[in-house]
Order: sequence, then structure tokens, then C-alpha cells
Amino acid sequence: MRGYIRSFTGGREPLMWVLAASIVLAAGCALKSPPDAASLKAEALGSMQIPSAWAATATTGNAPADNWLASYADPQLSAAVAEAMVHNADLRVGAARVEQSLLQARLAGARLYPSVDVLARGGGKMSGDNSGLTGGVLTVGWELDLWGRVRYGRAAARADAASTQADFEFARQSLAAHVATSWFLVAEAGLHAELARRTVGDAETLMSLANDRARVGVGTEEEVVLARAAVGTYRDNLRQIELAREQATRALESLLGRYPLGVAAVTPQLPTQRTDVPAGLPSQLLERRPDVIAAERRVAAAFNRIGEAKAARLPVIGLTAGVSTISSDLFVLQSRDNPVWNLGANLLVPVFRGGALKRQVEIRTAEQKQAVATYAAVGLQAFGEVEGALSAEIAAHDREHILTGTLADNRRALEILQSQFAVGRTDLRFVIERQLAVLATESALIRVQAEQRVQRVNLHLALGGSFAPRP
Repeated sequence: MRGYIRSFTGGREPLMWVLAASIVLAAGCALKSPPDAASLKAEALGSMQIPSAWAATATTGNAPADNWLASYADPQLSAAVAEAMVHNADLRVGAARVEQSLLQARLAGARLYPSVDVLARGGGKMSGDNSGLTGGVLTVGWELDLWGRVRYGRAAARADAASTQADFEFARQSLAAHVATSWFLVAEAGLHAELARRTVGDAETLMSLANDRARVGVGTEEEVVLARAAVGTYRDNLRQIELAREQATRALESLLGRYPLGVAAVTPQLPTQRTDVPAGLPSQLLERRPDVIAAERRVAAAFNRIGEAKAARLPVIGLTAGVSTISSDLFVLQSRDNPVWNLGANLLVPVFRGGALKRQVEIRTAEQKQAVATYAAVGLQAFGEVEGALSAEIAAHDREHILTGTLADNRRALEILQSQFAVGRTDLRFVIERQLAVLATESALIRVQAEQRVQRVNLHLALGGSFAPRP
């Protein structure tokens, strides 16, 4: 159903229309607010018993600054993360998505303002259709958002933009964590390579001793062959470690936005880190982790889209105004009044759409249920990641103490066997066996030391930052 357009040439009628529009707008319905964080937690996680402290927390201590990366005191690592933030291709894609979402949010609110269009034509007798018409038309249209349909759409777009921004922040944190863990893996591979080179050197010394013993008649050819085979085994192990380090370096360079040449300079040294993990409240996690915040904002967007769909079932009222001036060089127009003003209103009432509008409300309601369930899933995943990182780091810390003692015993046993072999009191097989035990124990020790640092990074990522609560 369309309204009418009324023309006039003066008087107080325009002022009355503007006053009437203002009154109608003032009477328009206010938007309903989406559920707050507390209500959303109660709905999404109401059946979950959240403990008062992390189950895997072993120690407490002073928390570092919110910049968790600075706690490693490694300028090279910090510089690598800063480089990745600038050059990483995936992160640039995320930044473009944020920009698009912000522009979409601004676009969604454009219909709250009047639209103004101008149409002009000229050319006299030579105009495009040979009509000789010249002139211009200025039109103004304004939809009165009485029921909040446009405002709900704008609120949903803003919530979407906020969720995209939170996703981008989580992507930034994830990138920093991935660079740090890749850095530690490259450093770990370097330590393994140094250990393998030392082992090759020790094996070559043992092979030289076996050759000397065989030459003077106190050794056997079997001992020489065993010693030589051990050297070959250790050299093969070294080559595999060098390849692993090269591949880990290439992965790191890709994160940094470099061409993966496998030549990034990473010192084979693991940075020191704190051994204590401050206790915290699991409920705080839902207030600071970016992907949880993004899920909460998506619930708000879904809520506003329900309001938008409900408002679409109600009448649409719009105001129109315009001014035109038209002349012709070929024929005389009936009305010589120039310019001509007009002001009017139109009404559109959705009478029958085959149930489409009702189904749209139901779809939006189902989408909100999905968003709430997704929020619960993300929150549960966040809890699991924190507890998992805590447990893994604590286990690696305990293993470090065990392996340190085991390594000292294996080294002492190797020294004794080497001395006995030098004087012919033991067999070479026992020396090689103990040498392998030392290599395996020291390799495991390097692995758990690197694992502690990797899990600490995973813990910071799972917590959405450092141990310190945000102000």
C-alpha cells in the first residue's frame, strides 16, 4: 500500500510535516539490550561447576607484567615477534577483515539518515531523447525507524565488528605464541645438534681407542667394528637433527613473513623462565580471552538480528520531499510554476508473504541458540586448554628434576666403563650401551626443558595474556 505525494508552493505545511515526523520518531520503540556477560554465563554454562581455582595449579608467586613475552628477557625473540606482527600474511588478512567489518557497521546505520538525490539534464533541442527537456530534480527520502529495524541491524553489525576485532586480537596473540614456540623448537634442535656433535666426537675417540687396543694386541677386530658402527649411527642421528632444525627454521621464517631459506639466526639456547605459576580464578578467563569475547559479541549480534526480523513484520513509514524545475525549448509545459515543491509520506504494510517473515524470526532465534551454544563450547575449550597447559608444564618440570639426576648417574656410569675399557676390564658393548643411555637421557632433558617453555606460552595464549589480571 503506497501513500500519497502532495505538492504545494508555500505556506506553513512543511514545518507541520517536520514537527509530525519528530513526534513520531520520539514515540518510536526503544531497542532491547542483548544479555549481559553474567546472564550469558548463567544460560550457557549454568550446569557447569566452575572451581574457585585452577585444578592443576601447583605454585603461586608474583605475576609478571601483562607483556608476557618480556618475561623471557630475549631481545631476539621479541624482535622476531614484532617482525611477524608487521609482515605475517595471515595477520594482514585478519586486519583487512577488521577494516571491512567496521565499514559494514557504518554502512548498516546509513539508513537512519535521510537520502538525498539529484537528477539533472540539459542540452536543449539536442538532448539525448530529442525532447528538449532541461532542468533538475532534488529528492529527499527518509524512512522512519519506528520499530527499530534499522537500529537493530546497526547494533548487530557493530556486534559483528566487535567480534571480528576480538578474533583479530586472538590471531595476534596466537601469532606471537606460534613465533615463540617455533623459536624454542629451533633452539631445541640446535641444542640437540650440539649434543649429537659431542656424541660423535666421543664415539670417534672410543673408535680410536679400539683401534689402538687392536694394534697392540689387547683388543679385537669385533671391538673396532662395533666402535665404527657406533660412529656411523651417531653421524646419521646428527644429520637427521640438522634436517629437523632446518625445517623448523623454515617454518619460523614463514611465520615471520620471510622467504623460507632455513637460515634464520636463532641461538641454540633456551631462555630462562619463571618456575612459579600464580593461581587465578577460572571465571576471569571468560572476561579476558579474545575468542571468548568474540563468541559473546556474536550472541549479541544474533540477539539484535531477532529484533530486526521482528521489526520487519511491522509497517514501514517513510517521508519524501523534493523540488524540481523543468523547461523545454520544443513545447510549452502545462504548468509554468518553477520550481515545484512536493512533500509526502508513504506507508508499506506487509500483509501476506507466505510466512516468510515469521520464518525469518524463527531462523534468527535458532541462530541465537547456536551462538549461545558456541559460546559455551568456546568457554569449555578455554578451560580445557588452561588446565592442559598447566598440567603439561608441571609434568615437564617434575620430569626435568628426575632426568637431571638420571643423567648424572648415567654419565658417572659411562666414565667408569670407559676407564675399565681402557685397561681391558670390560667389553666395548657395555660402553656403547651406556653411551646411548647418556645420549637418550640428555636428549630427553633438552626436550622437557623446551616443553616447559612451549607449555608456558600455551598457557599465556589460553589465558589471553599474562598471569596479571587486566585493569
